[in-house]
Amino acid sequence: MYPSSVEVKPETRNHRGFFLPEGSYKFMGIDQSGWALICVDDVSCHYVDPDNLQMVPQDAE
Repeated sequence: MYPSSVEVKPETRNHRGFFLPEGSYKFMGIDQSGWALICVDDVSCHYVDPDNLQMVPQDAE
């Protein structure tokens, strides 16, 4: 099932408190402490609160 496309809600912050730009990210999973890992590409990833994610419909990709 992973990875799938997700979007972040407006004013979403990562685990360090920095705002993330709105856009499409790849959902990689949820770690043991409950943070969702999302990636822009193979290098740029962020941990965010899973409640701040919205799934992108498969036909919209």
